[in-house]
Amino acid sequence: MQSVQQMTANDIEPSWRAVLRLIAFRPWIFLLSSAGIISFYLWPLLPGLFIRQLFDLLSSRTPLTNDPQATIWALVAVLIGVAIARSLTTLAYPFGEKAVMLIVETLMRHNLLRHMLGRPGAQALPPDSSPGEAVSRLRDDMGHISIFMTWTADPIGQVLTFSIAFITLAQIDLRITIFGFLPLVVILTLVNTLNSRIRRYRQAAQESIGQVTGLLGEIFGAVQAVKVAGAEAHVVAHLHQVNEQRRTATLRDQLLTKLIDAFSFGAANIATGVLLLLAAQAFQQGQFTVGDFALFASYLGWMAFVMGMVGGYVTKYQQVGISLRRAVALLQGAPSLRLTQHDGSVRMRGALPPVPTPAPQAVEALRTLSVTGLTYHYPDSERGITGIDLQLVAGQFVVITGRIGSGKSTLVRALLGLLPPQAGQVCWNGQPVADLTAFMSPPQVAYTPQVPRLFSEPLRDNLLMGMPDDQLQRAIYHAALEHDVPRLDHGLDTLVGPRGVRLSGGQMQRAAAARMFVRTPQLLVFDDLSSALDVETERLLWERLASHSQHTTVLAVSHRRAALQRADQIIVLKDGQIAGQGRLAELLETSAELRELWRTEKDDTGHSS
Repeated sequence: MQSVQQMTANDIEPSWRAVLRLIAFRPWIFLLSSAGIISFYLWPLLPGLFIRQLFDLLSSRTPLTNDPQATIWALVAVLIGVAIARSLTTLAYPFGEKAVMLIVETLMRHNLLRHMLGRPGAQALPPDSSPGEAVSRLRDDMGHISIFMTWTADPIGQVLTFSIAFITLAQIDLRITIFGFLPLVVILTLVNTLNSRIRRYRQAAQESIGQVTGLLGEIFGAVQAVKVAGAEAHVVAHLHQVNEQRRTATLRDQLLTKLIDAFSFGAANIATGVLLLLAAQAFQQGQFTVGDFALFASYLGWMAFVMGMVGGYVTKYQQVGISLRRAVALLQGAPSLRLTQHDGSVRMRGALPPVPTPAPQAVEALRTLSVTGLTYHYPDSERGITGIDLQLVAGQFVVITGRIGSGKSTLVRALLGLLPPQAGQVCWNGQPVADLTAFMSPPQVAYTPQVPRLFSEPLRDNLLMGMPDDQLQRAIYHAALEHDVPRLDHGLDTLVGPRGVRLSGGQMQRAAAARMFVRTPQLLVFDDLSSALDVETERLLWERLASHSQHTTVLAVSHRRAALQRADQIIVLKDGQIAGQGRLAELLETSAELRELWRTEKDDTGHSS
């Protein structure tokens, strides 16, 4: 299995190729936007030509017509018309730029989210990326790429502008023209020398922003734990430290970018001043007309600005490569072209498509679930499970138990496809399951992890999540939640807050159980469901679960006595392998591992035996 660290440079599209693929998504919009950008560079060249004729006419050096006054007014009218056209273009092309940005960001975010949501649930993000870091990449890096896309036509406009200006000015004085274009060579040489530093500073800045975003998300999600531990001051101090690193990295990145801009514009402006002095000298010697001097002054000022833009473009090209690599890292080894692919699934016009209603699935009633040789080891680690063999029969209550780190949660996740098994096979009624992620979900299987995830929505929506409510009250009863709901401020319409923080730990676990029951699956999988429940509530929950249906099959991770005593089969794990399997009475005699777990677990009165 390829990790993010194993991706080579060959796995990542060159920046220019990714840009071309993004342009091909909506080429006409890019062409219209590019036309506006190119005209932005070309419009300022026109006034210089008319100003040259106007000044030459005023100085009577080159009379153009028998009616100079009419010609002057005609030239003035043309200049006004050019100014109006340029202003209209300047007002219009930002709309094209914004359209390009929105299109590019939509396409890339769609592709990234579709890929991440299609991965095994426990590996949706790279191992070194937190949800906050992923948000930073989806937000900031996509923004940097989209901004660069608005610069894609700039080199065309710059080349055309330089070519027209060079040819026009060279016809007047080739020596002065060549000297005027030397700063461009100096600017490009400087930026090329700083390429590695530009990329390094941009990467450090983006990573530091992601760290701050990720830390804020973790803090907001663990406010209660922070307050209970009395660690507010330490958490704020750590946030200040991380934010200071972000400030330093961002300042370094922005400072380098601004210094390059300042050098680009400054060097060009200095050269423009020198050129104007040379042009003035040529004017005094009779080699220039007043119009020629005005043309040089007009063009060289604009060339100074364009030269600065050239330095900015080359800098942004180096920086966008970092954003592309950070985005591709979210693909976790998938071909980098997935970031920019367009298959017609992104709709940019018309009404939003209706939310698809899942077609009813043909559910094959569970008779047996067998697991053979199931193996999964975490990357660069020996932790995991090896060669797990087990079998469940419909209606059984099976408990997986073991010490911390023995592989209980890993086994459940691999069985459900949340972690991609590296070996082994899972069979439903004797038939191999080809795609665990797709099959081991409702209506076949429902799962509740160790820490249930609730959304900051009403409790009702958290339980149903799009399902009809005909099973809701029944699910609440079997989850032993019927006495808790009336005590909430607004009953089922109570907002539970981010991650369900307005509920107790036990209420969150039972709400997650009710969410499973609403879906009436064939197999219920609990990962330490009762860890936050008191003994009586836990006993009541298991009793109601047993009476839920005689065909309900349960696979539960637990070390609690109430679950072990009720189990039809207990699977004891140790170091990722099965250390014992059977009924409680049998294992208490044959398994030292279970005897130790039983000894350290509290009895029903809350005392250790």
